[in-house]
Amino acid sequence: MKCLLIASESAEVLFYWADPDFQQSIRNQYEGSQEEGGRPPAFEDSINTLFAPIIISCSTMIDRMGDSYTSFSTEDQHVYVLRQFEDCLYIAVNGDGEESEEDLKRKIYVMKKLTEVHFGMVTLSSPLLRRELRPHDTDQRNRLWRKFQSLLGTYSRLREQDQSFLVEAVERLVQPTLCEQCIEFLERRLVQTINSSAERAGEEALHAFILVHTKLLAFYSSRSASPLTSSDLLALILMVQNQYPSNSDLDDMSPEDIPNSSAPDVFYTPEPSPTGRQSGAEQACVPVFQFVDPDIQVAEDSLQALEAPPMDPAMPSRVFLEATLKDGFCPMMPHSMYCLPLWPGITLVLLTKIHNCQVAVSVYYFLNCFTQLERKLSDLQFGAALPRSQHSLHDLRSKMDKFVRALGSSSSMQHTWNDFKNKVFSRGGPRVSKELLPHCRNMKTQLCNLYRQCFVADGPRDCQRLAPSLQERARLLVQEQLLDWKDFLLVKSRRNVTMVSYLEEFPGMVHFIYVDRTTGQMIAPSLSVTDHSISELGTGPLARFIKSKVWSCVGTARHYLQKGYTTVTFRDGDYYCCYFLWVESETGYKLEVVDPPVLSDDSAPVGMLAWDYYRKLLRYYTKNHQTEVVKCYELLTIHLGVIPSECILQHCYQLACKLWEPSRIPLL
Repeated sequence: MKCLLIASESAEVLFYWADPDFQQSIRNQYEGSQEEGGRPPAFEDSINTLFAPIIISCSTMIDRMGDSYTSFSTEDQHVYVLRQFEDCLYIAVNGDGEESEEDLKRKIYVMKKLTEVHFGMVTLSSPLLRRELRPHDTDQRNRLWRKFQSLLGTYSRLREQDQSFLVEAVERLVQPTLCEQCIEFLERRLVQTINSSAERAGEEALHAFILVHTKLLAFYSSRSASPLTSSDLLALILMVQNQYPSNSDLDDMSPEDIPNSSAPDVFYTPEPSPTGRQSGAEQACVPVFQFVDPDIQVAEDSLQALEAPPMDPAMPSRVFLEATLKDGFCPMMPHSMYCLPLWPGITLVLLTKIHNCQVAVSVYYFLNCFTQLERKLSDLQFGAALPRSQHSLHDLRSKMDKFVRALGSSSSMQHTWNDFKNKVFSRGGPRVSKELLPHCRNMKTQLCNLYRQCFVADGPRDCQRLAPSLQERARLLVQEQLLDWKDFLLVKSRRNVTMVSYLEEFPGMVHFIYVDRTTGQMIAPSLSVTDHSISELGTGPLARFIKSKVWSCVGTARHYLQKGYTTVTFRDGDYYCCYFLWVESETGYKLEVVDPPVLSDDSAPVGMLAWDYYRKLLRYYTKNHQTEVVKCYELLTIHLGVIPSECILQHCYQLACKLWEPSRIPLL
């Protein structure tokens, strides 16, 4: 029984996601109280009634005490985790014991990340975000909620099945020669073809990458592009998997749950000789795109009302990603994302620059200015005036005047800015007091609203885009390049790295996960837990047992890392688990160990998807090594408990040295 809710301070439901068990529990609770012959209450009303006391209680505590609870458990063993972000309260619930408080907290932060990728800087204004999360139009609201519900379901599934989402790092297919060939092809053929075409409608291809299920085959960024962070890349992989669920999902289902057990054989058995066009077997696999995990189906009062119309495959998605440019930094720069399916399980993704994106950089710059001013004003005693800072205020006035003029006289920003100027620059010079706080907040709201009008309100459906013919040409180019490799890639994605190749050198080792946190990449042997496929771990129960042990060890390591421990060794039944985090210079010289800061229990979770803990950790270590490039690595190993501890530690050291070189392959 699982649920996630976003609500306003007035207890209005802004979004909800609930699994079928939770929904049935709500119906049983509230439908039984209806009058005979009356209609059952709408599910949204029922869930609002259930959570309203919690929301009001939390808001009251914040108003009166300036603080509130972050988690609690009920007598029926339901766990509630709450997080307040501005005026929006996020509540995650679990009632079946499958998720801990840490899991629920992580889900909340992932949901927050998804809203940021979807709405950009609109999330910095609570009134605007509330309006976007709960549109007045019922059909629009149903489509939006359905999309986020599906994304949450996809995230939950991937985190339970995929090691890359477990440790929140990108896994690359270990095939260096093919990888280099594909990167070169993306640069010299694909991106050049798109950017030199007259059909690109003013857009410029910045990034192009190829995914095989959730694994990265090749990634190319143009020279004018800002580096794509691992956090954003993971979020994009999640979105691609949600739009085109991989057939690999069937690998984690029991045989009786598979509608046609012969269908996956298409991916495992290479064809004798590839043809120029799709074969009959490939055409038979097309329905795989319509596969949806039963666990993420949302049973609504009127399911038809929530069914979104089929999306135009040539229509891009608007995404907001971190960008560092010559003109400045923008944490939520608008991009257009094109997902072009090549074959079931293999997808080409294009990220393009839109024509008016420079407005986003300016909006973020001015938001920063007004945020700093607001912070200074809040620290003032009532009635006091801020010491005059003629240069900074006049500089802000000059730049803002220029920006508003560029927008045009019809802009709604003009009136708000003139009102602000009249308050500040009256009576012979700038005078800033606490009375200016409301006007400062109005300016921030207007800036976010401008951003919304430019990039969110209309959406990609009304904006320029790559012509469908150009998208099809790009898709065919990559298909032609990978035609001879597609079957190999689909098999390779399931057994990217095998433990067999390490057993001779490291006897007694059961599993390992190695992560380069500087680049956000990982290496780990593949895990297969199905009853109908043979793997290195055997079949069925044994494989599932080892998988559960790996997931448990990762959770334990994160718990101790949050408490400031960078080395953890412990015995877990018949197994011995080790976890190490260390930093090195660029040449591989291990730097002096410094204990990382201890995080509070209510802090953001350790990871890279929802909140990049490791980026802040690198900055922390860089303070003592400002002249060096600092690299951060993690290693988790699981050995049989009969192996002597001194041998295990020696294995860990040798394995880290062995894996160090492959991890240095740059994420181009």
